Amino acid sequence: MFSFNYEAGATALSTWGVWLLVFALLFAANEVTRRFKWIGLLSFTALPIGLSILWFTVLKDTTYTDWFHLAKVYSSTAGCLGFWCIRHVKGKNRLGQEWRLADKKWALCFPPLILTINILEAVARDIQIGIQHWGQLSPLSDAPMDVIGGPWNFMNAAAGILNIITITGWFGIRIRKKMKGDGSQDMLWPDMLWIWIIPYDLWNFAYTYNCIPGHSWYAGFALLIAPTLCAFTLGKGAWLQHRAHTLALWCMFAQTVPWFIDSGAYAVASSNSTTWLFIVSFAALASNVAIFAYMIYKVRKTKRNPYKGELYTDLKAYERAESLAA
Repeated sequence: MFSFNYEAGATALSTWGVWLLVFALLFAANEVTRRFKWIGLLSFTALPIGLSILWFTVLKDTTYTDWFHLAKVYSSTAGCLGFWCIRHVKGKNRLGQEWRLADKKWALCFPPLILTINILEAVARDIQIGIQHWGQLSPLSDAPMDVIGGPWNFMNAAAGILNIITITGWFGIRIRKKMKGDGSQDMLWPDMLWIWIIPYDLWNFAYTYNCIPGHSWYAGFALLIAPTLCAFTLGKGAWLQHRAHTLALWCMFAQTVPWFIDSGAYAVASSNSTTWLFIVSFAALASNVAIFAYMIYKVRKTKRNPYKGELYTDLKAYERAESLAA
């Protein structure tokens, strides 16, 4: 499935060690940016502005400047900034009454919208790779790696569309109450449960394996597990926020030091096995078909609108996340 860079002196043990380091740093960076209000704001305003200047000047010959990589870094950063505003922006109206952005329904449309945009970017990329590289191992024009187009690209594109359709409970987004040991005020989305997160992770990993196979060891494997683990442990109910933070920070890192994942000793390539390409995309499609079928079952059983209201309120995982809301 993967090919380690033994020629550059790496070993399986050392490569796994670097993977664990990347995973730990992503987890820790998310903890810092979610727990400390002003560090979070600077990380998604001043930091990307400063790095952008470097990317288009000093690093213009080494960084990625194609549409996909730039769209990914800026859309994920925009998501982080928007989520920060939902969590922290508040004030008083002319009558002296307090208001919070988190209480405005129009503001709560932003999280599903930015998530949908990010998924559609990857769906478009899967279709592009499938058409341009069908049936042949050939190099990408905008990244130093080879890809093979095939039915797996279109299977995974279909999985991504289903993943969008199954985003439920838009207006149930809440803010986490301040607690002893955690004053993060995370953006909770109680209806976004593990039954949706796991199919998303499988879909996104398949996308990285199909379209950026030379990056999927880190950008697929480590980058997906870090926010998911946080959502199941320290930051329950706030998976989307964790995903946005880790994705934006990783994209900024990859834009700045692309050699780490492209040519460094611990760069990990894909085996370019069509069997594995089919397996991972099939798993992604099957899991998203399953959550779509379950959503339809719940809609019919409860008579609830999954977009105007919340669908999974009777599940224990929902109750655990909802209990953390202010």
